[in-house]
This record gives sequence, C-alpha cells and structure tokens, in this order.
Amino acid sequence: MAKMMMMQQSQPSLSLLTSSLSDFNGAKLNLQVQYKRKVQQPKGALYVSASSEKKILIMGGTRFIGIFLSRFLVKEGHQVTLFTRGKSPIAKQLPGESDQDFADFSSKILHLKGDRKDYDFVKSSLSAEGFDVVYDINGREAEEVEPILDALPKLEQYIYCSSAGVYLKSDILPHCEVDAVDPKSRHKGKLETESLLQSKGVNWTSIRPVYIYGPLNYNPVEEWFFHRLKAGRPIPVPNSGIQISQLGHVKDLATAFLAVLGNEKASREIFNISGEKYVTFDGLARACAKAGGFPEPEIVHYNPKEFDFGKKKAFPFRDQHFFASVEKAKHVLGWKPEFDLVDGLTDSYNLDFGRGTFRKEADFTTDDMILSKKLVLQ
Repeated sequence: MAKMMMMQQSQPSLSLLTSSLSDFNGAKLNLQVQYKRKVQQPKGALYVSASSEKKILIMGGTRFIGIFLSRFLVKEGHQVTLFTRGKSPIAKQLPGESDQDFADFSSKILHLKGDRKDYDFVKSSLSAEGFDVVYDINGREAEEVEPILDALPKLEQYIYCSSAGVYLKSDILPHCEVDAVDPKSRHKGKLETESLLQSKGVNWTSIRPVYIYGPLNYNPVEEWFFHRLKAGRPIPVPNSGIQISQLGHVKDLATAFLAVLGNEKASREIFNISGEKYVTFDGLARACAKAGGFPEPEIVHYNPKEFDFGKKKAFPFRDQHFFASVEKAKHVLGWKPEFDLVDGLTDSYNLDFGRGTFRKEADFTTDDMILSKKLVLQ
C-alpha cells in the first residue's frame, strides 16, 4: 500500500519578495472565488460540490501550474495530495508568500510517491487511498490515464490539462473548442486522452491553455526575452514579427481550474484558457521591455530558412499565427483573466528576474549566428 506523508516545513524555500500581484490573500482573488461559489449549484450525485471539502489528487503539482493550483485548493479547504516521483520538494515557499501562509500550506499538503507509468502501483495505491477528484496536469498519453480511472470507479470528476496545440492549423482564427483538431500533432496523446475520457463515461473537463507564462515558469517563454533585455542585447525575431500569438498567466489558469471544480456546466466540456488579447512577436518584445523597465528594444528580423540551428531552438514560439478564443470559459464558467499582458509580465519579471534569480543560464548561441550574418550583409 502506498505511504501517505504529511509534509513538514523543512523543505528548501525561495527567498521572499512582497508583491500585491502575487498575494494569495488578496481581496480580489477571494471575492472571485466567493462569487463562483454562489453561482455554481451542482445537482445530483454525478457532480462534485466545490463548496464542500473533497479529497483531491493532483497528478504532478510541484512545478509551475501545480504550485499555484494546489495552494488555491488548500485555501478552499480541500484535502490535496500530490502524486509525484519525489524528485522535487513537495512544498516550496513562493515569492511574496508569508512564512505563516507557507507553514499553513506545507502542514496540509500530502504526498503520494510513485511513477505514474507504473500502472500496477497506480491502481493499487489510488484504490487504497480513494479520491473524489483528480486534477491531471502532467498527463501526456491516454495509457497513463486509464489505470487512474480503473482505480477510482466512484470518481466524481476528472479535470485534465490538455493543450491548444491540438488544433489543426487553420487560416481562420481564433481557434474555438469546436474547431478541427490535428491527430498528427505533437500533442496527439492529449487528444487521445480526451477521447478516452469521453468513451469511459466519466464526469470530465478538459482545459486547453495556449502559451502559459508567469512566475516560476520552467519553459523559456517570457524568460527568453528578459534574458536579452537584461543583457542589453538585440532581440532576434523570425520573419516579419507581425505573427500573432497569445499568452495566459499561470494564476489565471489556476483560477480556471478552480472554476470547473464541481461546476455542472463544465461536465464533459472543453475550455480554451489564455489571456483575452493577442499580441505580435514584436509587440511581445516591447511588452517585456515595458514590464521590466527597459528602454525600447532593438528587434532584428531574420529568415529562419537561412540558418541551420541544429537542435537548438532559436525562438520560443511557433512561427505562425496561433491564438484561441476564451469566450466559452467567460460565458459558461463566469471566469475572466485577472492579468493583462503587461501586468502579468511585470508580475513574472519582478518575482523571478527582479530578484536576480534565473532558472536557466542564458544561451545566446543562435542570436550570435543571426547577428553575425546580419553584420556581414551590412
């Protein structure tokens, strides 16, 4: 039988930085949650009640999305268990989080250690513990989900983190939840998972984020721009720079995950989640500069076909228009993103880069290739 462990306050912590944007006790967030509780009135045994304490399992939960989601759920009074391989601390003190809030969180969060690809262990451990709700934020393949469903036949809700990357490339945008999907996309495993959930007849909800950004982001999204701005370097942008994309703040994504919990309107539904507005690549570079208090950036456009970057990624976004409508989530769930782009980037910069803490070393190799050729042509 799996061993359930109560986490203590001895885990390593991140240094503190006060910020109203990251305050988990902020009145704005609390009012939003209270509003959702009033309007959500699930009926029948099929639906979990968001206002009652539930035994919740998060598959993953120690990085980025899970860090914020787990805190929101604990604050709502739920019993939250993280299923991880145990390679990262289960609880880390966040920038802007008080010692008391962290101590309260770390004393309540539970841990189930294991490999989700060890299907026999998943079945036995989850069957022994029993859970009302599963948040699956790191599932990539349908075969990873089936053992969870088998282990929890009385599961009230399965909430899945999919991706807007499943949509078939189209000339007609923004992507909507009813649009065609691409069975050959690199996210095909997420599509297969959505199909599995549908076929099993469970009460499920799928969230499809676009690009996610914000504090503690482990993907080089905004970080890529901030590194170059902080170093005073030009920002290489492929082609014209007017390609339109979209970013959603991690805390807004977490509140969307909270909004579907126990919401009968979310049953067997898919929701795009991101920011409300779209931005060009050049516009994103300028927004990052504004957020970090840097001068107008020097932007260098280049043709990617003229270079062989090998396995290195020269730019963090797909070189195309890529954005999705969040109108369904707004109208059906009553959800609305709190952060506009510059405010969200400011939150990310202040809490990560403003402290002088970088998650990765900057790699300017591809930039130098581009700039070198530009100088030769001049």
